[in-house]
Amino acid sequence: MRVVDEAGNQLGVMTLFDAMKAARDAGLDVVEISPNAVPPVCKLVDYGKFQYEASKKAHEAKKHQKSSHIKEVKFRPSTAEHDFQVRKNQIIRFLSEGYKVKAMIFHRGREMAHQDVGRKKMDRLLKEIMDHVQVEFGPRMEANILLALLAPKKGAGSTPAAQPAQKNAEGQA
Repeated sequence: MRVVDEAGNQLGVMTLFDAMKAARDAGLDVVEISPNAVPPVCKLVDYGKFQYEASKKAHEAKKHQKSSHIKEVKFRPSTAEHDFQVRKNQIIRFLSEGYKVKAMIFHRGREMAHQDVGRKKMDRLLKEIMDHVQVEFGPRMEANILLALLAPKKGAGSTPAAQPAQKNAEGQA
């Protein structure tokens, strides 16, 4: 195997036994860096420090990814007008922040016999937020739930990370 020391200097190609001896003399561990290379590449490092730095790199990489979260907003066919408006405004806010929204209308008991009430409520919701939304899949029944997946319109919203900065700038002005 090819062996590299902690500073990145190549120690050459040696056997595992020789690499283990060199690591023990330096008070370090042998860590396989590139197992698919010919010959495999190993590095003499402190394993605890190596794991810590690897987790820090993974955390930094994850921080810069844009994740696609789905927010859920739940209704009932008998949801009152004010509650409907509040939930509609929540959906608009989530869409403007760049999130996808799953709008769900739950039917229980006898409400299943009158699914048209829930469908009318969903149609009304979609009609009222049409300016902000792109429907990924339309209202459909899954068991006792009428659901629709909504995404922000292209160019209408901003990313979730950029939104708080705008609010702070508005608050200071």
